[in-house]
Amino acid sequence: MEKNQILDTIQMISEEKLDIRTITMGISLFDCIDSDGDKARQKIYDKLTTSAKDLVKVAKRIESEYGVPIVNKRISVTPISMIAAACHDDNYVAYAQTMEKAAEVLGVDLIGGFSALVQKGYQTGDHKLIDSIPEALSETSRVCGSVNVGSTRAGINMDAVQQMGHIVKKLAAIDPVSCMSLVIFANAVEDNPFMAGAFHGVGEADKVINVGISGPGVVKRALEKVRGESIDTVSETIKKTAFKVTRMGQFVGNVAAKALNVPFGIVDLSLAPTPNEGDSVAEILEEIGLESVGAPGTTAALALLNDAVKKGGVMACEHVGGLSGAFIPVSEDSGMIRAVEHGNLNLEKLEAMTAVCSVGLDMIAIPGDTPAETISGMIADEAAIGVINNKTTAVRVIPATGKKVGEQIDFGGIFGYAPVMPVNPNSPAQFVNRGGRIPAPIHSFKN
Repeated sequence: MEKNQILDTIQMISEEKLDIRTITMGISLFDCIDSDGDKARQKIYDKLTTSAKDLVKVAKRIESEYGVPIVNKRISVTPISMIAAACHDDNYVAYAQTMEKAAEVLGVDLIGGFSALVQKGYQTGDHKLIDSIPEALSETSRVCGSVNVGSTRAGINMDAVQQMGHIVKKLAAIDPVSCMSLVIFANAVEDNPFMAGAFHGVGEADKVINVGISGPGVVKRALEKVRGESIDTVSETIKKTAFKVTRMGQFVGNVAAKALNVPFGIVDLSLAPTPNEGDSVAEILEEIGLESVGAPGTTAALALLNDAVKKGGVMACEHVGGLSGAFIPVSEDSGMIRAVEHGNLNLEKLEAMTAVCSVGLDMIAIPGDTPAETISGMIADEAAIGVINNKTTAVRVIPATGKKVGEQIDFGGIFGYAPVMPVNPNSPAQFVNRGGRIPAPIHSFKN
């Protein structure tokens, strides 16, 4: 790197809140399958604690040697519904507890993969895993789960959509904060380093290192220097900034992979906000020219941001993957929280925004008395956006038990807090309770 590039990177870290949001080690558990559940779980524990024994140590060494903050160290595993299907256990809570135990021993922040892929139907372990989610996620603090209910190639499994509305409600009844550990997908990707949706896909190597970058503050600071200039200049500025940020992500990923003696997978380009001031995707959109996020033009500005980030990032790294866009979680973004509290941003506008960004209705608090069928309707809408547009979409909503519109629920740390948002009171119950599958769109047939 040239001297000026090094100085730019130092400034981005020290003044503009640039960090590596996560180093995530993906680990395959297929060689842990056993018809005896106890033996399978012991194999899982042994493989996790052996494969990732140096993950945290290496990440801390990179932070110390290169001055690059790494916020989270995480693990993703093969969807547990596949691994546990060979055993005859009635539920899979014990698998989540094994994941939790391994994560604690290793010192990682989160572990993902308590997951099922049911976009076209249920297999042997899927029902058991999904039924286990409320107990499993409420009894663990580091385990994350996900369910993929649709894909462009398969359509939308409305039986799963209907079921997941009830699962979210059951989890919220135990502990609404645990709902932040569960996400429902369409077109889930196999190399996502971000939680709660990370799992290690069946097409991945036995072990791999994936990196998720951050950097909303860096982009906002760069745009402050081109105020009043044309949209073309805005796009070019975002591209150049994304290039620098992605370069750092690739560098850290390669160093970590070499130190851990595993392949380097991908850099996820997603701009991941935090509740800290100056580290907000909403503030980027406002810097582009919106009085407040949620104003007319918000979706267009977000489309511009998302596209420019991808164009800059793919020029900086030969292996880009994951979700790679701009995240718009409400609770984790101070600008989004402000817009909701001031009445400038509602669920309908957020849904429109999800058509052009990563990933979906994310970290949104809704009234605790919201019916399960309404949550299923939200899941169906987001899945439809993903399936028709051939992109990943998701729902991570939190029914705030006992709370009403205008009250708050606090998640703590980088997860922030969320104001409870109003939900359309009209019921989709007859629609979601029909069951069956919404067929794949015509443009899915490409062979």
